[in-house]
Amino acid sequence: MTKIDIGYHASHEQFKPSELIRYVALAQRAGFTSILNSDHFFPWGETQGESGFAWSWLGAAMQVTNLHFGIVNAPGQRYHPAIIAQAVATICEMFPDRFWIAVGSGQFLNEHITAERWPSKDERNQRVIECVNVMRALWKGESVTHNGLVQVYDAKLYTLPGYTPMVVGAALTEQTARWAGGWADAMITTSRPPDKLKKMIDAFREGGGEGKPVYLKVQLSFDTDMARATQGAHQQWRNNIFASSLLSDIRSPAGFDAAGVVVRPEDMSAAVRISDSTDQHLKWLSADIQAGVTQLYLHNVNLSQQNFIEVFGEKVIPYLI
Repeated sequence: MTKIDIGYHASHEQFKPSELIRYVALAQRAGFTSILNSDHFFPWGETQGESGFAWSWLGAAMQVTNLHFGIVNAPGQRYHPAIIAQAVATICEMFPDRFWIAVGSGQFLNEHITAERWPSKDERNQRVIECVNVMRALWKGESVTHNGLVQVYDAKLYTLPGYTPMVVGAALTEQTARWAGGWADAMITTSRPPDKLKKMIDAFREGGGEGKPVYLKVQLSFDTDMARATQGAHQQWRNNIFASSLLSDIRSPAGFDAAGVVVRPEDMSAAVRISDSTDQHLKWLSADIQAGVTQLYLHNVNLSQQNFIEVFGEKVIPYLI
């Protein structure tokens, strides 16, 4: 059997960009094959306390490794799609066949800084489609004018990627997964119980995603001590365990902190895979693969990154087939 790609999630909301450079280099040495990073203006809470600019970081991180990279981005409000198309094209020209972009409808937390109206979910989804069409046309070298939910006038890229980069649909619900199947080259979603994950994948396939890759961002907390693993997950990630319908409309890190007050340490296991056993993590990840996932991105939500990278490099990655 062919080994599955195992990625490391570089969390800009939790660590300084300089730290993340060190972690991705460690991840490569440990056997991780790819990197995922998010594109936020704010962290998920004041405790996390970081939020570096992912696009600046990508050039440095890709230069110090030879791994494949992906980013989750929300074009259309905080970013004009022509600017994101230019950013992607530049990275692809420098690092051929090593980069993909996932696009989603965004969160008020990050997008409110433009002081524009926050559209409904349906309108944001339509805006995503328009942005993807604009970007794909620009990557082909076309001159683009578009009048819709986004406005583009006479845009053309002169530094082209040399190929059409993969656009991945970011989905947190079955409805969004089914919708993404029709236009995305792949889907990325977050970890959940096997029966629910299978429903997400089935929805993507039914919507037009048959034969397309499925990426999974796995929220986990590993430490050699179970109490530390639980405490670390609660301290760093308790604000981010709610339904996407709630998470997408909170305005500030303080608002996320207010929501997280009600979450107890024992509540965390419903949203984060917490264990001090690498065998247990192997069982969870193997179930993801059996459900149809083609690429895994592991996000250790606590702050003990070096220990996680080194232990998983020795005791988990070699056994995932």
